Amino acid sequence: MSDTDTNEDGIEDSAAPLIEHLAELRTRLIRAVMAFIVGIVIAFVVAEPILQFLLEPIEATLRELGDPSPTMQYTSPQEYLFTLFRISMVFGFVLAFPVIGYQLWRFVAPGLYSKEKGAFLPFLIASPLMFLLGASFAHFVVTPLAMAFFLGFADVPSLIADLMRSVTGDLPENVPEAAPVAEGIRITFFGKVNESLDITLKFIMAFGMCFQLPVLLTLMGKAGLVSAEGLRNVRKYAVVGILLLAALVTPPDIITQVILFVVVYGLYEISIFLVTRVEKKREAKLRAEGLWFEDEEEGEDIDENDEANT
Repeated sequence: MSDTDTNEDGIEDSAAPLIEHLAELRTRLIRAVMAFIVGIVIAFVVAEPILQFLLEPIEATLRELGDPSPTMQYTSPQEYLFTLFRISMVFGFVLAFPVIGYQLWRFVAPGLYSKEKGAFLPFLIASPLMFLLGASFAHFVVTPLAMAFFLGFADVPSLIADLMRSVTGDLPENVPEAAPVAEGIRITFFGKVNESLDITLKFIMAFGMCFQLPVLLTLMGKAGLVSAEGLRNVRKYAVVGILLLAALVTPPDIITQVILFVVVYGLYEISIFLVTRVEKKREAKLRAEGLWFEDEEEGEDIDENDEANT
């Protein structure tokens, strides 16, 4: 057999597994996309209750400000439909994530050793749980504070009086009379569905991603990319970065910014603790295998040789 034939055979032998991997990847992607489409359809069926749930912080704030029947509006024929479709996209992905994660795992797992499988799988499970925890914190704690801050500047009683008078021609007893404006223009709040939902989703995504910090840093520590000592050394830079993050993703409200800073910085300290545990487990394993002292002795021999050469 000539060298050309050998090379051609080698190329064919190496190309066959590549084609198999590409076919496997295509199958996994098709299944993931199908799961995503099914999730979108299911989420669209219940999109209106989900929208009501997401707008609850705004509703509660408006009621506290004196609005007995909070109302929101949309200003274009397609706006409400597109709002429901946005909700369906986000929550459809959430519903399909177990299937998408499983397809990702099935594609990656054959190329991993048993130890790597045991290390990767817990993080694949912890990631969506931490995201849901961050999203829940954003919806039930941060968003109500942000809405109270934003709507605190709106002239809600005047808006209520104007709306009720335009509909009924008179004001019910439980609706306060709008104060007359001597000069200038009265500025009131007319809530739009898509813009209000946009603020809520931004908070959910921001806090959901921030809560991934322990998962990401622990996985990097397990892979040897970061160390607990290194994370401690850059703690002051992390504080500055978290402060900038709090200023960017929260309204100009010191209370909300402090809450985000405390939460994310706490997650950073938790990450240091988790990376420290990973390193201790690695050290204990090396000691049990008799490799830890060998590494130390090699390091001491290198230092002694360096001193002798000097």
